[in-house]
Amino acid sequence: MNLILTTTSAAAGSGSMIFMLVLMFAVFYFFIIRPENKKKKKTEEMRSSLSLGDEITTIGGMTGKLVQITEDTVTFETGEDRVRIQIKKWGISTTAKMEAAEAEARTKKKK
Repeated sequence: MNLILTTTSAAAGSGSMIFMLVLMFAVFYFFIIRPENKKKKKTEEMRSSLSLGDEITTIGGMTGKLVQITEDTVTFETGEDRVRIQIKKWGISTTAKMEAAEAEARTKKKK
């Protein structure tokens, strides 16, 4: 009789262990992986929809206005001295339009 109870409780224990692992993976997916994928998709859409004259901020913190766009690079002017810098598109962090939309969304959330 003890052998049967021990086997049943071990099977129930492994079933709950599998359930906990699946639950942890689901939590990990919905709180870490999914939001990161949404953020990457949004950033890629922003980079593909760049147009001349957009105000951008690079990953390094430089800001300027786009003056030339190619398939994988952009050229922007910084400040009044009109220094032109060419960077890869992946180096663009945000645009002024994107920052304004995020600020508007934050103010709507607060209300």
